[in-house]
Order: sequence, then structure tokens, then C-alpha cells
Amino acid sequence: MLTVTEQILFVLLTVISLYLAYINFGRMFRIINRGDGDLQYRQLPNRLITGIIALFNQGRILRDRPVTSLFHYAVAWGFIFYIIVNVVDVLEGYIAGFHFLGDTVAGGVYRLLADVLSVGVIMGIIYLIVRRFLAASPSLRIRDDVKVMPEAVRGIPKDSWIVGGFIFLHVGFRFIGESFLVAHHGTDHWQPFANSVANLWHAFALSPDTIVLGWHISWWIALGLILIFIPYFPYSKHAHIFMGPLNFMVSPQGVSIGKMEPVDLEDEDAEQFGVSRLSDLHKKEILDAFACIMCNRCQDACPAYITGKELSPSALEINKRYYTRKNMKSLGNGGEDSQPLLEYAISEEAVWACTTCGACVDICPVANHPMMDILKIRQYQTLMESQFPSELKNTFQNLERNYTPWAFSHSDRVKWAEGLDVPTVRDNPDFEYLYWVGCAGSYDNRYKKVSRAFVVLLKKAGINFAILGEEEKCNGDTARRLGNEYLAQMMMTENAGTLNGYNVKKILTTCPHCFHIFGNEYQDFGGKYEVIHHTYILMDLVKSGKLNVTEEQKKKITYHDSCHLGRHNNVYESPRNVIQSIGGGEYVEMQRSRDKGLCCGAGGGRMWMEEKVGKSINIERTEEALSLNPDVIGTACPFCMTMMSDGVKAKEKSEVVVVKDVAELLLEAVEANINV
Repeated sequence: MLTVTEQILFVLLTVISLYLAYINFGRMFRIINRGDGDLQYRQLPNRLITGIIALFNQGRILRDRPVTSLFHYAVAWGFIFYIIVNVVDVLEGYIAGFHFLGDTVAGGVYRLLADVLSVGVIMGIIYLIVRRFLAASPSLRIRDDVKVMPEAVRGIPKDSWIVGGFIFLHVGFRFIGESFLVAHHGTDHWQPFANSVANLWHAFALSPDTIVLGWHISWWIALGLILIFIPYFPYSKHAHIFMGPLNFMVSPQGVSIGKMEPVDLEDEDAEQFGVSRLSDLHKKEILDAFACIMCNRCQDACPAYITGKELSPSALEINKRYYTRKNMKSLGNGGEDSQPLLEYAISEEAVWACTTCGACVDICPVANHPMMDILKIRQYQTLMESQFPSELKNTFQNLERNYTPWAFSHSDRVKWAEGLDVPTVRDNPDFEYLYWVGCAGSYDNRYKKVSRAFVVLLKKAGINFAILGEEEKCNGDTARRLGNEYLAQMMMTENAGTLNGYNVKKILTTCPHCFHIFGNEYQDFGGKYEVIHHTYILMDLVKSGKLNVTEEQKKKITYHDSCHLGRHNNVYESPRNVIQSIGGGEYVEMQRSRDKGLCCGAGGGRMWMEEKVGKSINIERTEEALSLNPDVIGTACPFCMTMMSDGVKAKEKSEVVVVKDVAELLLEAVEANINV
């Protein structure tokens, strides 16, 4: 128990600490509240559960870097448990003879957990410090060509030392203090580690007064460090311990990670569209910066960064964080936020390097969405500054004039179907499914074969479907991902009107980008449909026996996951099931597959931009596929087919490896040698 003087002093220091924390935390939350929109607190009980789960599972960090993740779990769980431990220690300092839960089994279990977790935290923090500073893990480094604030370059190692030192000393001295307490009372078999250290004190023949003094000193260092650190929390990356779970709680739930929210273009009071400065971002996107643990997992997963581009999603969040840290007092007190994000947070080249694959969002253990920041910066650059890559000028013009990103005549949109007797909605007004062909399926010479193959399969199975024909126009995805929200909304509104006019309920599509935007974003423009990717219906048709495999394909096949089908919408099994239903061959997975699949490089409008920096993303992905020596690279997306085909050609493997859509593979197995 503390002396009366110590008790009074601790109360005074606690009041000072909490007062300073109140000021700093207040600034942090006022900075977040400067953002646009609202944090989603609806369904609070469910969201609290989400936050608690995120707190304990640490954002499923075990999916990546398993050894490091296990040590991080030890630190995190120990630190969480120390909330109870610290309260108990304070009570022991103020209440004479206080012994939490007494000598009961429950009390013993508590002391055992505190003992084991203390050692776990100490071991974990030593590992993490060694990994960062002595081993200098490459995954914790950001390349020199990526924009990083000087304050972050200097601040990250300093903050890491402060955080690591605080945890090590806080837990270490509390553990030592407990060993003195055990030595004072004699022994405690519920605390094997503290008991072992207590035996050392006995072996050193420390006097009872020395042991009591050791406990007092350890108690003050352990709990005094908390009082010092609490006001520093808002400035430290260690804030992720509570901002991470909060970020999960306020994130949109039950929606695709790639869903873009509409911009109110008719708002007469709006001074700008898109994002230029930190305070233009949504509140949740500012919170992202405070939640960021700076682990660089997003960077390791980013196809642009992997292939040498200037884009690092981690650097974006870190720069936002250090900008708020540098200007905490000013921004928190309502000062002007005048510096554009492009000046300190991200380079213009990096903004346009993003493929919107969603890998950074999916892998993040604290629910950050750097991809959305980038898309909103694109909106500002396109709508407000007319600053975008020069090749996109033709893309936008084609969308406006021809209703497709390509320079093809709209009147040629249905030529792909010649000779197949494909019904339009006017020919077959009682259709069950509308087949949305898409721009690639209508105009791209290679992908027109996929459209034809899919139609043949639908007819074989007796599916009642129709197409829009010349009434079909681009879905707006390309314009939207490139920041041209005005053009995108015009297309989406018009298409929704057309679809609703024909009372469309179910949409079939071979394009994951069509699948995503119709299923997730058209609802904001009056279009609510059941959207079915062609791999889904083909899988069902095979299972139901409406399509019978008669010709086994003795080929070695690997499959490339489309980002907009996989990570954005969790469609992983249906394309694989279709391929495996063929039988007779060998199916092999690439190392980076499913939710860890690597982008082909064409998403986010990159299909219509030149890749001028670093290694081509499609070459990186093609090399991974070719390393398996497949006969066929399977795809389920027109963009992926183009990029993988180009990659195979560039690697001079076209004579031995072919790229085919799952519909083509199935059609070959259903009826060999058919020509579509």
C-alpha cells in the first residue's frame, strides 16, 4: 500500500494527465469531425460487437506475416488484459491488504493470466523492436521514390522507440513489482514467472524493507509511465489500439469494399466536387489516419507498389497522420486546412497508378480505405481541375459520343451476335434474365467470342433471356473510377431508366465491373436488380444437369481472380467450380489467389492508360501464372483476359499457353470443337 503522501501525489498527477489527455483527444476528434458526412453509429449494439471482435482478433492479422502476427497478438492481448491489471494495481496502492479475488481459484487464474501475459508482452515487444531496428525488416520500409513527409521519415522510428519503450518498461516494471510483492508474501505458485524472480530476491537475501521499496519504485514507474503516455496517445501510432476497433465500428457494413457513394452534383451550395484537402475527406477517412498502425501490409499487397510505381497506400495514410500530428493544435482548434493532399500526402502519378483492386482495403487490420481517398482525389482533379492523363481525353469523348470507352460506332454494338439469333427485349418481352453484354463483350474482338460462347450455353440450357441490343450503353464504371462523376451519373441514370422501363429484375453479365456497379451502385440511382455473374449461372446449370459435360479436357488449368469479382464481391468458388466440373485435367492455384490474388493491372480505368513507370502489372501476374507451366490460364473478366493475353504474348508463350474465359472452357467440354 502507498503512503498517504504517495496517494495524494498520484491523484494530482492523474488529474494533470487526464486534463492534458482531454485537450489532446479533443483536438483529435475535432479534426475527425471536420470531415464530410457522418460516422455510422446506427445499430450500435451490433457495431459494438464488431468493434470488440476487431479488438481481440486484431483485424485478422494472422492472414499475413504469421510469426510477427503471433508476437503482436501476445502484445495486444496482454495490453488489453492490463486494463484490469492496472486498475487492480491502483487499488492495491490505496487499500490496505487488498488482494483481488482473494485466494480463490478465480483469483489464482487472474494472477496466472497476468503473469503469463506479462512475459508474453515483454517477449513480443522485444521481437518487434528487434524486427524494426536491428533486423530492419524490408516490409517496414517505404521506397525513396514514394512521397513521404520529412516529419514522418523522422517521426516513425522515434515514435516506435517511444511506444516500444513505454510498453516494455510499463509491463516490465509491473512484472518486477509483482515479483517483489510475491517475495514480500513468501511465494505464489499461480505466478510461475514472478515466483521465479521472487526466488532470486530471496537468493540475494534482500531485506524486507528493500523488497517493499522495490515494489514502491516498480509501482510508480509502471503506473507513472501510463500517466505520462496517456496525453501522448493522440500523437502516437499506438492510438490504433482503440481507433482501429472504432474504425471497424463506423465502417459501412454489408456492402462491397469498392462501393462508391454518389456525389450530390445538384447541390447549389457545393463549392467543389471531390477531395483536395484533408478536411474534404469523409470523417471515416480522416479517422483512417489515426487508426493506421503503419505496418505496410497494404503496401505489400498493392500491385502498383510491387511493380515500382510511386503509389503506397501506407504512405498515404502515414502522410495524413503526420500532417494532423504536425498541425494538431491548429486543425483541432478550427484553423485553416489550406494545404492540398497532393502537396504532402500523395503524388499525382500515384493517384492515377491505382487499379482499384481493393487489396489495400482487404488486407488492412484496422479497416482503412485508402482506395477511396484516391478515387475522391481523382474526382477533384477531373471535375474541378481538368487534370488527368492525356490519353483519358479520348476515353471520355468516346463515352460521351459512342457510349463506350472505345472509338467504335454505337450502331455496331450488336454485331457480335450475328448468326446466333439472340433475342432483344423487344423480341422477347417476357424474358427472365437480361444479358448485359458490356462494352468489351460487344466490341473487343477477343471477348466477343466469350459473349457468343455464353449465349450458346444459355440456349443449350433453355434459359429465357434477352439483350438490350443498341439500347445498351456503357454502365458508367470507367468514368466513375476515373473521377468523371458527372459523366458516370448521367450514364447510370439513363441506363437505370432503360432497365426499369423494361421491368428488368435479373441481370446476367460476363463482366465483373458490370456485375459490381449494377449490384452495388445502381441502387443509388433508382436501379435495384439481382445481378448474376455468368460463372454463377453456369455453375448452377452444370449442377442441375441442364448442361452436361461430355468431353473431358485433359489440360492443366490455373485461374486468375478478377479483383472486382473476388475481393470486391467475394465471388471465388463459382469460376473454380465451373473449371473443375470439366474434369479430365489438372487444376492448379497460383500462389497469390482468392483474396490475395494479384490484380491484372486494368482496373480503375487503367485499361485506357499507358503504364509508363516500373514493371507492367500484367507481366508480373503473367509470370506467376506461367511459373506453374499451365496449358490454360482461366479468366472470368474481359479486362483480365486482355491483360493476361498480352502478358502471355509478351513472354512469347502464345504457342503453348492460351487464355480462355470459363464460358469458353465449359462450352468446349459440353460440345467439343464447336466454333462460335
